Amino acid sequence: MLTLTTTKLRKVLVLATIIFLFGFKHPFYLGVTDLKFNAKEKVLQGSVKLFVNDLEAALKKVHNKTVDLINVKNKEEVNIILSEYLKKHLSLKINGKACTYKLIGFEKEEEALWMYVEFEKSEVPKKIDVENTLLYDHLKDQMNITHIEVNNSKKSLKAHNPEKILQFQF
Repeated sequence: MLTLTTTKLRKVLVLATIIFLFGFKHPFYLGVTDLKFNAKEKVLQGSVKLFVNDLEAALKKVHNKTVDLINVKNKEEVNIILSEYLKKHLSLKINGKACTYKLIGFEKEEEALWMYVEFEKSEVPKKIDVENTLLYDHLKDQMNITHIEVNNSKKSLKAHNPEKILQFQF
């Protein structure tokens, strides 16, 4: 019969705990951009979803001050900050032409922040090039998934930091 002294048992438990903790990979960091072409209005519309704590930390680096996305005191100021961040880290070309967009608004849902965007009017997209570096300057393990729907055709691509260009053909 195997007997363990208290000291040996502690060593085994510590070793098992270390193996358990280091056996799991650090959680992954994920952003999701979901866009749909509205044929009636001839615009690409959608949302960008990022984790609040990651976005707050990235914005703090940029602005050298804390940006509280949980208890927003000045929604207009935060809207400007988020819009500037998005425009620096997310751009699109539709059919080879750079396309501008505006941040319509944002809302917090649990640990995530949803930002709603609308692009300028365009022809029906046949090709969309997305450059997405959201949170890349803050998280080396960031992964961004982009979903785009045009005329009921849905396509999805993902990019891991430092990959940043995604090309969609419709």
